[in-house]
This record gives sequence, structure tokens and C-alpha cells, in this order.
Amino acid sequence: MLLAAHHAHGAGVRPAAASSPPSLPKQQRSRCGYTRRERGLPAVRAVMAGPHQNVAPPPASRKMVAAPPSPVRETTTTTTTTVYRDNWFDKLAIGYLSRNLQEASGLKNGKDGYEGLIEAALAISGLFKVDQQWQTVATALERAFPSYILTMIKVMMPPSRFSREYFAAFTTIFFPWLVGPCEVRESEVDGKKEKNVVYIPKCRFLESTNCVGMCTNLCKIPCQTFIQDSLGTAVYMSPNFEDMSCEMIFGQQPPEDDPALKQPCFRTKCKPVLKHLNRFNQISN
Repeated sequence: MLLAAHHAHGAGVRPAAASSPPSLPKQQRSRCGYTRRERGLPAVRAVMAGPHQNVAPPPASRKMVAAPPSPVRETTTTTTTTVYRDNWFDKLAIGYLSRNLQEASGLKNGKDGYEGLIEAALAISGLFKVDQQWQTVATALERAFPSYILTMIKVMMPPSRFSREYFAAFTTIFFPWLVGPCEVRESEVDGKKEKNVVYIPKCRFLESTNCVGMCTNLCKIPCQTFIQDSLGTAVYMSPNFEDMSCEMIFGQQPPEDDPALKQPCFRTKCKPVLKHLNRFNQISN
């Protein structure tokens, strides 16, 4: 319903009759106009129109102000990046492993913290062949852990339920700085329940690299081999590339037909690929 106001200047307005006007049919009420005027005030006419009728716009003298648009919240399909606040122990362990990895590869970088560790891993992944990547990580782990300590653990803790559960608990306590928060879970070994599984909801290394190849060649395969050879305990690392979680199952041999080795990489997020493309674009320009 729209209102149109005009000045009548005292003409053409009749006083209302004393008796009430006759009622109109329902079909005519929707188009009926009513005029009312009080002393000293201009006449105001109200017009009722149906939704299908074109009604004249309001007078130009009445300024319409458009409401500001409501804020738009952008959403993307990418997941939120985890922010880590490393304590003094985390920083010490990260720096120690990063230095050993750089020394084993012969590739130095001036970055600190986890960023320096990832930079060292990116350099190895980009310059070395797959078998050289395995060997470089194995050398770095041998540098990081003295051989006499590993030999002592291997002799004193042969494969057993106790050793499997001990290694799982040890990983959740002392290695969240490398893989992120993790917890111990149960699995069935020879028909019995054991707490021999380390569940990592979101692997820090995989999230930081976004690279399937770096996960398998710089973490999964070298660590499985190192733990088997140095500690005498089999372990199967089963990453989930959909949600970036991972399971470390102590006491289980990796399958020969490992599905992780057939997984394609993240084409739009893989850091080595993006780094290579950026370098190619710089050369082209």
C-alpha cells in the first residue's frame, strides 16, 4: 500500500455525510479510495492496490536511503592450518633433528624451528632420488640417536607385548613435536588386545609439506626401516591422505602391496610442486 500526498487548497473536498456510507462488495473494496482532511492540514489520500498493479513511485522529495549490504563470509574447502606453540623441549628437539638432517644431506639453510626442518626436507626431496632420500634420512636418524643406546634397547627389550606398548607410549610422550598431538589406541595381536597403536589425528609433517611423496619417502619408509633394524621391532605406518591422520602399529609388518605407495600427490597443495612452479615462473619471466 502506497501513500501519495497532495495539497487540495481547500477546493474539491466535501464534508462527510452524517450517515455511514453503504457497504461495498468485497471485489470493490480493494480499489476504493478514502479521503480525510482535518482543519489546517493538507488532504491525504490513501490508495490500496493489488500486488499485480503498477503503482507510481513515491515523490522525489522523499529521499530513500538504501540499507548497507550485509557482510559476506567467504568459505573455502581448504582445512584450517594448525598453529603449534612449541615449548623449549620441542624447539630443542626440532633444531637437533634439523641440524642432523642438514648435515646428512650436505644442504644447509638458515631457517630456525620447524620451518628449518621442513626446508631441509624440501631440499632433499627436490634434489635427491628416492633411494637417496631414504638413505639420507636413515643417516640423520643414526646421527641423532647414538648406536650404543639403540643396541642396549634392542637387547633389553626384545619383541613382546611390553616392548610394543612401551614404544607406543614413548612415541606419544616424546614425539608430538615432530608429528603433532597423538594418543595410544588398542589393536588385536594374536587374538589379544594390546595398546600398541599410536594414532595421530593430523600429522604435523604431512600438513606442513602437503606432499604424499615426502610423507612416504622421508618419513614412512625410512622410519619403518630404522625402527625395525635399530630397535628390532616391526612397525607399520598407515597414513590417511584424506584427513592427514596416521597410525603407527607396533608389531605389524608393512604389507608388500602398500596402498600408501600408490597414492597420487596433492596437485594443488603439494609444496615441492608449487616451489618448482614458482621457480619455473621466475625463470620464464
